[in-house]
Amino acid sequence: MALVRASQWQPGDVIRAAFVDGEPSLQESVRNIALTWLNYADLHLYFVNSFHDVDIRISFKQVGSWSYIGTDCRTVPTNEPTMNYGWLTSESSDDEVSRVVLHEFGHALGCIHEHQSPAGGIKWNEDMVYAYYSGPPNFWSKEEIKRNLLETYDQDLTIHTQLDPASIMMYPIDRRFTLDGFETGLNSKLSSMDKEFIRQIYP
Repeated sequence: MALVRASQWQPGDVIRAAFVDGEPSLQESVRNIALTWLNYADLHLYFVNSFHDVDIRISFKQVGSWSYIGTDCRTVPTNEPTMNYGWLTSESSDDEVSRVVLHEFGHALGCIHEHQSPAGGIKWNEDMVYAYYSGPPNFWSKEEIKRNLLETYDQDLTIHTQLDPASIMMYPIDRRFTLDGFETGLNSKLSSMDKEFIRQIYP
């Protein structure tokens, strides 16, 4: 797992979150799953009804599922969401909701995509990666593909462990996308390394 130093919360920080929109049952699922992280971190996450003076503003109406990294959420205008679950609905499976919410709240705690860790060393088959992600359902530009998949973070800017294929922050990687057969599945739970890392970061 890897975390951006400049976007790190301080141990003991109070993080306030609010829903901008969304169905009550889905909001409740997001709330319960997000609090899983707090079993391993000395942080306090409170969901409130007003979005004045909150850190995290959650929507379900934007495109895609995403979150700002850690304290970067404080730089976002207060009328804009800082986290979004564009494809989650009340019909989504429990496993899908768990996977997506744990991943996005991992970002909210300061963590980056695991495949972009300085410890990575993934040997990408870039032609295959560009061909796949430029098509449906992503339709990403070449720059978006580079930013979300191929680029790694500078070692000096992060705190990181060895690469963890089981991390909730790891994208699924088909072996066609690598030159050495490296692959990962669709992770839906926090790995043991995720839990230990976040304990050490927020003791």
